[in-house]
Amino acid sequence: MDHYDGEDNDYMQQEDDWDRDLLLDPAWEKQQRKTFTAWCNSHLRKAGTQIENIEEDFRDGLKLMLLLEVISGERLAKPERGKMRVHKISNVNKALDFIASKGVKLVSIGAEEIVDGNAKMTLGMIWTIILRFAIQDISVEETSAKEGLLLWCQRKTAPYKNVNIQNFHISWKDGLGFCALIHRHRPELIDYGKLRKDDPMTNLNTAFDVAEKYLDIPKMLDAEDIVGTARPDEKAIMTYVSSFYHAFSGAQKAETAANRICKVLAVNQENEQLMEDYEKLASDLLEWIRRTIPWLENRTPENTMQAMQQKLEDFRDYRRLHKPPKVQEKCQLEINFNTLQTKLRLSNRPAFMPSEGKMVSDISNAWGSLEGAEKGYEEWLLNEIRRLERLDHLAEKFRQKAAIHEAWTEGKEEMLQKKDYETASLSEIKALLKKHEAFESDLAAHQDRVEQIAAIAQELNELDYYDSPSVNARCQRICDQWDALGALTQKRSEALQRTEKLLETIDQLYLEFAKRAAPFNNWMEGAMEDLQDTFIVHTIEEIQGLSTAHEQFKATLPEADKERQAILGIHNEITKIVQTYHVNMAGTNPYTTINPQEINAKWDKVRQLVPQRDQALIEEHTRQQNNERLRKQFANQANVIGPWIQNKMEEIGRISIEMHGTLEDQLTHLRQYEKSIVNYKPKIDQLEGDHQLIQEALIFDNKHTNYTMEHIRVGWEQLLTTIARTINEIENQILTRDAKGISQEQLNEFRASFNHFDRKRTGMMDPEDFRTCLISMGYNLGEAEFSRIMSIVDPNRLGVITFQAFIDFMSRETADTDTADQVMASFKVLAGDKNYILADELRRELPPDQAEYCIARMAPYNGPDAVPGALDYMSFSTALYGESDL
Repeated sequence: MDHYDGEDNDYMQQEDDWDRDLLLDPAWEKQQRKTFTAWCNSHLRKAGTQIENIEEDFRDGLKLMLLLEVISGERLAKPERGKMRVHKISNVNKALDFIASKGVKLVSIGAEEIVDGNAKMTLGMIWTIILRFAIQDISVEETSAKEGLLLWCQRKTAPYKNVNIQNFHISWKDGLGFCALIHRHRPELIDYGKLRKDDPMTNLNTAFDVAEKYLDIPKMLDAEDIVGTARPDEKAIMTYVSSFYHAFSGAQKAETAANRICKVLAVNQENEQLMEDYEKLASDLLEWIRRTIPWLENRTPENTMQAMQQKLEDFRDYRRLHKPPKVQEKCQLEINFNTLQTKLRLSNRPAFMPSEGKMVSDISNAWGSLEGAEKGYEEWLLNEIRRLERLDHLAEKFRQKAAIHEAWTEGKEEMLQKKDYETASLSEIKALLKKHEAFESDLAAHQDRVEQIAAIAQELNELDYYDSPSVNARCQRICDQWDALGALTQKRSEALQRTEKLLETIDQLYLEFAKRAAPFNNWMEGAMEDLQDTFIVHTIEEIQGLSTAHEQFKATLPEADKERQAILGIHNEITKIVQTYHVNMAGTNPYTTINPQEINAKWDKVRQLVPQRDQALIEEHTRQQNNERLRKQFANQANVIGPWIQNKMEEIGRISIEMHGTLEDQLTHLRQYEKSIVNYKPKIDQLEGDHQLIQEALIFDNKHTNYTMEHIRVGWEQLLTTIARTINEIENQILTRDAKGISQEQLNEFRASFNHFDRKRTGMMDPEDFRTCLISMGYNLGEAEFSRIMSIVDPNRLGVITFQAFIDFMSRETADTDTADQVMASFKVLAGDKNYILADELRRELPPDQAEYCIARMAPYNGPDAVPGALDYMSFSTALYGESDL
């Protein structure tokens, strides 16, 4: 099968199945007869002959063979000159065989029918010839034959008002389509502005007359044939329009040249848009970083735990909601920058230099500052929460101890200042002395509590407690009162000792009761204090230590109960003596204010607080067990995810420098890696959820893993950035390979050379390794030449040469870079034999925005043959590509 097989041949086969019964329509048959006769004569006249009756003049096959020779440019077999029917059939068969040899399948058309003058078959045969030799080879924007011709008509008539070509019948009835085709290519032949859509006869006659007179297109139809028919014959219109196409085929070259210019301009405009997008995205990202860093650097502490918890929640929202989109923007910014630089290199344009302060390195530095501020802010938040937690605990403890002490000291100064001993009897004096001795014991027992209160106040000051002034004032009042109590106690003791000799007897039982009751009461108060003391623990070991201490305390209760019984026994003995000897004791113990009822009440309180303490310790133990479970749950996942991220980073690094398969294979492999990484995101989210539970539980350490959530986040962000950057590098390599025509073998050689001299195996060469590589390739490098090459491969002066820059340089050294010559050749086609080009010519051939783009970059033409509006199109190349590329 020859080269006409495929889509074009399929179309021919579809047209061969035409409904020949439609030719019985007199109007259509008349149009086809007239159009096909004129089309045949337009070719036969080149051989000095013509036909009058299409079905009669082709019967002997002689003019049919001559027609095929003229339109094909080939010689057919020698015709038979006899007048017999067999000779005519032989000649027609030779013509039909030639048509079939061109890949045309003739259906139901036989030589006998042509010889017999069958009009329907003769017209069908001529239509088949027209399709094959006048329409099939038409190709417009990857469409051919009928569709190509229709698309050509639509493109050419698109700018014209009232013209809408959708088919080859009713779209041409008003004649404006024919006039638009002529005006588009030869505007001087028709004044299109004077044509009216409601005057089809004038439009059609104008188009047909002008085409016959100036374009050498014979008049194939009359205006009446088209206007007088509801639906003009499609084949007649296609035949007529194809003549216009071939007449204007020379104009197609100019259109091709214009399209080439449009493509170059489109690339240039796209690059300019990419530059604007980069500048805007970089400005927005830097502005966000500039606003965020002061917020992260703010270390103003809050006074309450609730306020600090709100700051921590705000920080979590920043991490979870605000930062991830900016990470994606930063990654996309780097990808856009690399893509833009690659496109500029492929277009032989200078490298893009962003505005000052908006380089990729500037953004990376700003991002690093953001990361540093973020890390310091989180550490400060956690330390502040720990500090406030400690402060709240100490403040509560201070209030409890102070309240107990103040309750104890209430009325003590008034008691010590009494002078009741002056009028007391001897027994009362001795009683007052003993009572005072008991008070001194009690006072000494409270010395430790006062020191504890002072120590807690000092610690609150050191931790910068927000309510330190009130704490200090209360502590000062307690200390001042304590000093006053000491002085008053000493003074009263001296007074009582002076009257000690007056004392002859004392009730030892009261005294003993007072001496034993006071420390026991102190012990009970201390026990109640300890049992009600709040505790803060962070590990299960700490709560276990508290539980052990509590169990030890409970073990002392039997001995304490014995002491209580002994003290109560003393009081019972006193009562017995009083009752036995009728002693008038006024109903109270002169040596102490402690009574059995108070001891029993406090003892009951201690017994009541013990199970409450048990329950509190059990609940805390349960909470610590839950915290330990959260630690292990987080650690189990983190110990898997952390190594997984590291392994993926190493695998991506190996893929990017090893040579396994084509670039497309590597790109497919990397995208599969990217998909598997994205599919891993739910595990990261699950770990984030576990981490949030840990933070909500105020867990600050985890001995089961060395990985923190920050490590995982940073590793995950680096992994996403690395895979995206690596894919972008491979895509840019593919762009470079395809644009420069680099074969896979060349690419492998480039990679092998690059890997050989990449001694550090980082995927990038330093300048010395690059110099060694160039010398090994035969370059004779001086410092100036090497500096020039480095400005090409490292325009941003980062001190490294990537593989993409390496292959760009190598391909630039070997590839054909005649883009400027192609553009100039295209302008030359538009200019014709002139040394200049007119602005109106550019506006007619190019889209408006691209035409004005070219005109703005051309200098006026000042040659001797200059005319008004002439432009020097050679100046466009200088403006677009620079002097060095011409």
